[in-house]
Amino acid sequence: MEQGYFHSVTLNTIKCKGCTNCIKYCPTEAIRVRSGKAVIIKERCIDCGVCIRVCPYHAKKAITDSLTAIKDYEYKIALPAPSLYGQFGPSYSRERIVLALKQFGFDYVFEVARAAEIVTNASENYMINKDIKKPVISSACPAVVRFIQIRFPNLIDNLLKIESPMEVAAALSKQEVHEKYGIPYEKMGVFFISPCAAKVTSVKAPYENVKSNVDVVLSIKDIYLPLLDIMKKQGEIIKEPFSLSSAIGVAWAATGGESDAIKEGRRIAVHGIHNVNDILEQAIQGGLDNIDFIEALACPEGCLGGPLTVENPFIAKENLKNEIEKIKKDQAHRVSRTENVDEFVWKSKVEYRPIMKLDDDMMKALEKMQMIDAITEGLYDLDCGACGAPSCRALAEDIVRGIAKETDCIFKLREKVNSIANQLHQIE
Repeated sequence: MEQGYFHSVTLNTIKCKGCTNCIKYCPTEAIRVRSGKAVIIKERCIDCGVCIRVCPYHAKKAITDSLTAIKDYEYKIALPAPSLYGQFGPSYSRERIVLALKQFGFDYVFEVARAAEIVTNASENYMINKDIKKPVISSACPAVVRFIQIRFPNLIDNLLKIESPMEVAAALSKQEVHEKYGIPYEKMGVFFISPCAAKVTSVKAPYENVKSNVDVVLSIKDIYLPLLDIMKKQGEIIKEPFSLSSAIGVAWAATGGESDAIKEGRRIAVHGIHNVNDILEQAIQGGLDNIDFIEALACPEGCLGGPLTVENPFIAKENLKNEIEKIKKDQAHRVSRTENVDEFVWKSKVEYRPIMKLDDDMMKALEKMQMIDAITEGLYDLDCGACGAPSCRALAEDIVRGIAKETDCIFKLREKVNSIANQLHQIE
């Protein structure tokens, strides 16, 4: 079990009613209901945010930094995720949104969409290498990377070993500000405006770097209303107040944006963590040998459907589409590229994170595995969730681990009660 590992997704036990909705939808079986309350098993959680969406009592939430953190830095750099543009209607252009960020209090705005274009360029060069394992799996979604680490370790080598647009944007924005204005690095604060909880976790506990280049993560939900209020009061809009990205980078916010931008080879785009699971299962079985690239996003409709967004993802998709069409008509926006691909290659190795280590002793672990099989065989194979575990096998594992008992299964409890009743009846 990981010790001291940060997770953005947290549980409010006061709001939790123990309804078992979350345990049924969690893709990694990271949630149990014990003593009438949900419990998140940290080493299993990938911060995908599915539980946040399905909880009818809003007992799950994502921890992000407060908007007041802007006061903690002398020079503030905003990194808006392209999904931010989809949160506002057609009358709120990208220029207005970017300008509103500066009016909110940021000194500089560097679009993550610009970095997405650079990552696209680096990915195209990466794909040329004949020695890489295919299908190459996008590493832009941190929830998917964590998912692969714990459930599909054989696919780790298939991951695109290029830093995420967020990390590239953070590094380049600091460099750009330093070169343009001479601001010392230590006086800068980089604020990523995030659509999802997994991005928060990837900043606090990064998998591709020792330390993230991002200093603060704000949620789109928190900054949405302040920006909307500012834009409603805006006067004349300054045309292109900052260096804005082309349509390629903005399109990354929606499903298919990354894979369409690469252009080479056979590519598929899959969204929704359960659909991602199905595709990765197929990849493990060798059923995707004719696919070169997989764009895998944990959230429905990609980042537009992140749990920290505001707008319905289908409406947000249309909003983004309108903005992309406007960008394409304006030929002034240049595509950001890079000459040095190696600069953005992962500096450290992504490793397997086992979540079912039953024992350090191999023989004892095998014995416990056999016990799990035997207990599972004795259960009813209904996977009803009434025991507080997502499946009968998960309950069996919990029993062997010593955190549950067989009578947590209501059918086993009924058997025992009936047995006791029969014994009492015989005594009479």
